[in-house]
Amino acid sequence: TGSSLGGPKTFNFKHQTATMSSETCTSEYCNAGWSEVLTHMSPYGYANFGVAFGLGLSVVGAAWGIWLTGSSLVGAAVKAPRIRSKNLISVIFCEATAIYGVIMAIILTNKVDSPESSVYYLDDDWDYAEYYYAGYGMFSAGLSVGLTNIASGVSVGIAGSSCAIADAQDSSLFVKILIVEIFASALGIFGIIVGIIQSNSCTFPVS
Repeated sequence: TGSSLGGPKTFNFKHQTATMSSETCTSEYCNAGWSEVLTHMSPYGYANFGVAFGLGLSVVGAAWGIWLTGSSLVGAAVKAPRIRSKNLISVIFCEATAIYGVIMAIILTNKVDSPESSVYYLDDDWDYAEYYYAGYGMFSAGLSVGLTNIASGVSVGIAGSSCAIADAQDSSLFVKILIVEIFASALGIFGIIVGIIQSNSCTFPVS
């Protein structure tokens, strides 16, 4: 509000900001905050994000594990060349985490079905509950697989690195540490099992 004509003027910026925000959010495409951005995203977007996270994070976990165990394997093989062949199993365990991600990505991709009619607005009798449930379920399934495979890949990589170094010093330690790697690799199997169960009930309505 301003004073009399010619005098100093002051403005109520708080009221002005509130008025401007209410005026700018009258459009149907306006999002008032992040809560609306996340809840108004297309379930197809969530489903494809689930595919991307499931595959991408699994490959990150596999690459991280191979980097850890591969560098130690090459370094320890300088002292003991005999360890090169049998310690490659550690690299295979790391690569398995990426394979889990590929399997989950294929399963999720095959579940994404587009509507029968290509329209901008869906019908009033559209099954929105199943629509959003499928999107959120596939997103969480992909994220479950991706995060568990990151943990599994790093765990296998560290165990494989220790296995190569220990085997270079004493060959009798190889089998003992290999058991640790097997349990670390099983973490990724737990993730893909839960991810498949999560995605089993996710079905996009088509009509």
